[in-house]
Amino acid sequence: MPKINQAIIVVLDSVGVGDAPDAEAYGDAGSNTIGNIAQAIGGLSLPNLATLGLGHLGDFKGIPAVENPTGAYGRLTEVSAGKDTTTGHWELGGVSLKRPFPTFPNGFPKEFVESYETRIGRKTLGNYPASGTVIIEQLGAEHVAAGKPIIYTSADSVFQIAAHEEVIPIDELYRLCQIAREMLTDDLAVGRVIARPFVGPVGAFKRTERRRDFSLTPPADTILDKVKAAGLMSAGVGKIEDIFAHRGLTDANHTGNNEAGVTATIDLIKTRRPGLIFTNLVDFDALYGHRNNIEGYAQALRDFDRRLPEILAAIGDDDVLFLTADHGNDPTTPSTDHSRERVPLLAAGQRVKPIATGTRDSFADLAATVATLLNVEPPNEGVEFASLILY
Repeated sequence: MPKINQAIIVVLDSVGVGDAPDAEAYGDAGSNTIGNIAQAIGGLSLPNLATLGLGHLGDFKGIPAVENPTGAYGRLTEVSAGKDTTTGHWELGGVSLKRPFPTFPNGFPKEFVESYETRIGRKTLGNYPASGTVIIEQLGAEHVAAGKPIIYTSADSVFQIAAHEEVIPIDELYRLCQIAREMLTDDLAVGRVIARPFVGPVGAFKRTERRRDFSLTPPADTILDKVKAAGLMSAGVGKIEDIFAHRGLTDANHTGNNEAGVTATIDLIKTRRPGLIFTNLVDFDALYGHRNNIEGYAQALRDFDRRLPEILAAIGDDDVLFLTADHGNDPTTPSTDHSRERVPLLAAGQRVKPIATGTRDSFADLAATVATLLNVEPPNEGVEFASLILY
């Protein structure tokens, strides 16, 4: 029998806490998403996260290290090569990568682009690293006039396709992404192909929430696969279904923003079905980290903190909530890309001890712990800390 009823993992996408031992190798020395935001705005008030123990994880101006936290608190260190969404989530799920996904700082090879254009029956625009909002400003008018999809990449391992929804309908954009996913193999096997739809008139384009990620398939079973195989609920909220290539899930709700993701998570908790709920809250990263919007990021953190009591009120006596992240994205730095950081590990529930879990050596420790709590076969990686945190 499971030791608990539900394990709930909520990934606060890109909410890093700095201090990764290899940050310098990634060009991220000094990055500290929460700490630098708090410093930049003169103090950040997150009282509910502070109560769980967030202030014990670093020097975050305005977030005190409360004397008697109500949750278990610590940090996770990434061992995988890379700092992208897929890599971070897979490791949280119990699968680390020994070599990073390929990146294309000079764009994709000419031969590949020509083959891709032949497959889709359209010429393309772009093919260089860019901010998603900037590239549609640069090429959007030509795209609207000519009907050519905009392809681009970033410092992450991604092949992104931007298209106006009135020029290339959303289902067709998804089809173009699926073709790219099929073609990007071997040395071109990027972690994700991403659909980036937008709307609006020239000069006032706006990206929509109908983004979709087309990921590679994990190379081994993750905690989602293990939980599903045990006959328990294995539910994904937000872009979890895309990140794990639709594997290992009994339920999926592809919410488009943080507020909807929190609501969907609460709804799943209230079903009381035994198993795992795995949620990604994307706005921190997509709307604010990648755009270096410090105040917007801070407000998104406040908004989540405001809703945290709703989540805590929903969990049952035999449920355990975990709050964590998949990487950093410090909006105070010149870079608009992800940052190599440690991530928070906060745990809450009636059966959770208010204890320091320390700095763990792998994100995969969370997957191993969930496996122990739900009494399912663990993934191949990670060291469980269930006995440390559970009464």
